[in-house]
Amino acid sequence: ALSRARRQRDVLVYLRQRSQNAGTLPLVISLAELCAETGVTRGVVERLAQLDLLELDQRELRRDPLAGREFVTTVPPKFTADQELAWQQLAGALDSGGCEVFLLHGVTGSGKTEIYLRTLAKVLEGGGQGIVLVPEIALTPQTIRRFAARFRDRLAILHSKLSAGERYDEWRRIRQGKADVVVGPRSAIFAPLPRLRLIVLDEEHEWTYKQQEMPCYHARDVAVKLAELTGALVLLGSATPDVTSYHRARRGEYTLLQLPKRIMGHQRSIEEQRERFHLSERPGQVKRMGPGFEDALYMDLPPVQIVDLRAELRAGNKSIFSRALRQAMEVALAAGEQAILFLNRRGAATFVMCRDCGHVMKCPGCDVPLTFHLDSNRLLCHHCSYQCSVPTECPQCASKRIKFFGIGTQKVEQVVHELFPQARVLRWDRDVTGTKGAHEEILSRFVDRQADVLIGTQMIAKGLDLPLVTLVGVITADTALHLPDFRSGERTFQLLTQVAGRAGRSILGGKVIIQTYSPEHYSIQAASRHDYEGFYQRELEFRRQQVYPPFGRLVRLLFMDTGAKRCEQEAEKLRHLLDDRITRMGIADIDVIGPAPCFVGRIRGRYRWQIVLRGPDPTKVLAGLSLALGWQVDVDPVSLL
Repeated sequence: ALSRARRQRDVLVYLRQRSQNAGTLPLVISLAELCAETGVTRGVVERLAQLDLLELDQRELRRDPLAGREFVTTVPPKFTADQELAWQQLAGALDSGGCEVFLLHGVTGSGKTEIYLRTLAKVLEGGGQGIVLVPEIALTPQTIRRFAARFRDRLAILHSKLSAGERYDEWRRIRQGKADVVVGPRSAIFAPLPRLRLIVLDEEHEWTYKQQEMPCYHARDVAVKLAELTGALVLLGSATPDVTSYHRARRGEYTLLQLPKRIMGHQRSIEEQRERFHLSERPGQVKRMGPGFEDALYMDLPPVQIVDLRAELRAGNKSIFSRALRQAMEVALAAGEQAILFLNRRGAATFVMCRDCGHVMKCPGCDVPLTFHLDSNRLLCHHCSYQCSVPTECPQCASKRIKFFGIGTQKVEQVVHELFPQARVLRWDRDVTGTKGAHEEILSRFVDRQADVLIGTQMIAKGLDLPLVTLVGVITADTALHLPDFRSGERTFQLLTQVAGRAGRSILGGKVIIQTYSPEHYSIQAASRHDYEGFYQRELEFRRQQVYPPFGRLVRLLFMDTGAKRCEQEAEKLRHLLDDRITRMGIADIDVIGPAPCFVGRIRGRYRWQIVLRGPDPTKVLAGLSLALGWQVDVDPVSLL
């Protein structure tokens, strides 16, 4: 009893001190917080309530995913001439009403986000609502911050990283009409907004907008259909638009808006940058925009140098750093500037092999080599997360001559520490961002100059504005270039262009160095010139010859089963059925490709075979067709791997 009385006294003393510090009465505090602060149980507090020493009341508290973060309200900057031209077309479309799809093609740093914000503000002024889709919510903290600064009280966030309670509260706010702006990844397209007038897809080229598991859908297609049903306007934005989207815009199916110049900023923001980071302007970096918009400045896109790694090897350089990249790193670090190193591959070694018998350590459930991870000193499967310790001898021949091959971001980090021991290094990939808020913490540390070098995968290519980054180094541009997928060239161009856009976003300027074994490839050459139009024309000719989108459509039929033989039999059976249907229907413009094992033939213990239909409308072959259990149908797939 004495112990219970002491705990009750502790609660009362804490509440008295808290109320004195607050200076307001009555003091309101959550029961969970009170128990946590005083170390007592719920029963102790309830007993005090029974004694009329305090009052317990039930109140609804919103679980806010943005709680605890400060957002400084910003004044919308004056538009540049290009922005004003794009904005006038969007404003006119909103005033006239009706469904229309716009493609906003603007180079990195051209002010696309400000167009989104201003268009959304006009929609809200007219009593409408809007959805803003981003490729991955956790990878775009700066974008979220800008929307929250403009629309904080009317903003709702929806994504899978929220707790169940946060997701419920946000969804209910939307249903109750308390939120008019919804920001999230592809699933946010289904937010229940009754007065929908605008749908924005930022980085519309990103493959993450496609859900590749059943039910398969692409958020861009859903957005266009939803706009047709509601009379909303769709705004697609990208520095590297999807080839099909750009083709539709060139044909007049979408309205094309262009932002060809990179905006340095406005006088006010540039002066703030100078003071915050103690920057000195370099000659020739900053240029005026034009008459009537004197306070807006712009810069050229950063120059790009291609380094042929074959020549480096012939010169005796076996390091993952070319001589040019190493020298550029030394210059940037000596000047107190920051660098980004990009490699779209996690881990330290991509596979581990016995040098005597050639055995490669593979995942027992997937047909892929295990990746060596340095931080855990274990082998990991990137498809099913299986892991095991590194063998000291070969499981096939008992040899101890085990060797690690290939490189990943962890290996790059190790080499940076060896070559530049004074450099402070951060790594940004899936291995270090498993906890909630990890993405924003890493970005915040880098922006606050707590690190000199940021190493990462494609996460670092998306929507980051880092004024002190004067160097971007691509360790190897070939990771996806030679994959057996018709979009591999497009993906490479997009990724290189996007990551190159992280350099030179302040008065310091910047440069980009791309290391590659394929310097002559048109995707890499076009990326080095920031030449989307040149890439588009070359890629379009390839697609035309092969009847790939936008000149044809694809349907991917995927069968998965734990038995390899059954997979093959079912695939062959469907192939014969499709051939018979095509013959009976008299269809001459559809090709049936396969069946064949998928690029990764087995994942999580299930074998995978596929058939691809190609033609103007391959879906007509499937009309009324009953498929066996185990088949998945993906219309307009974003990948055939």
